[in-house]
Amino acid sequence: MTATANPERPRLGVFKLTSCDGCQLTLLDCEDELLLLAATIDIVHFPEGVSPARSEGPFDLAIIEGSVSTAEQLQEVKQIRSQSRVLVTIGACATSGGIQALRNFVSGEEDGFDEFRKAVYARPEYVDSLATSTPVSQHVAVDFELRGCPIDKRQLLELITAYLRGRTPAIKNESVCFECKRRGTVCVVVTDNTPCLGPVTHAGCGAICPAFRRGCYGCFGPRESAATESLATQMKNIGRSEQEILRSFRLFTAASPEFEKESKRHE
Repeated sequence: MTATANPERPRLGVFKLTSCDGCQLTLLDCEDELLLLAATIDIVHFPEGVSPARSEGPFDLAIIEGSVSTAEQLQEVKQIRSQSRVLVTIGACATSGGIQALRNFVSGEEDGFDEFRKAVYARPEYVDSLATSTPVSQHVAVDFELRGCPIDKRQLLELITAYLRGRTPAIKNESVCFECKRRGTVCVVVTDNTPCLGPVTHAGCGAICPAFRRGCYGCFGPRESAATESLATQMKNIGRSEQEILRSFRLFTAASPEFEKESKRHE
């Protein structure tokens, strides 16, 4: 796949910070739809899918995957923001720090982060990293956040289509429970006493885990006005320990303010 510049079409840049590339692959998985998008928008920077040559901008639309985990990335997001008319972050890493943000909970402890590095890397002295993993929005203004681990293909296409048409993306602020109802999935909390973050998690995945009789893991992050304390009380009422409740809120989106606050209540 190659990108051909056309001055009459919007310029799109897709960037990666600290992440697994899964959300960028969601864009490539659009396949036929991606060909249609390529006819209306110029993909001028996308190392995952096009030639490695980097465009210096400007960008009409910039999409960033991944958390800010190094000093170099911190400077990069500021540069991208200065060159972009619209900036969108995609995925749990970019919107809430990702699974790697678990290190944030020990960054205040003496030598806590260094202990993590020693446990993971054979030569930790060569690893240049910040003590925390943070969302892009903590450092620069973000115009829209697309949740998920990975993001949903349909929501990504809606986001880009909305941008091209100059309207707000039609992505509802509702919980995973709504998706369970729509697909006729029996509630795992009611029937099995299975811990589930569905009531406080932003919809978008199609309620995949509950459909297979497993509780939601919260990978789309908290929905607005998430009643995390009420859910934690319900989890305690079905026999979950304080440690189990803490771990439930410290997964893919542990550093999101709502989940972080709730997990700390159970330390």
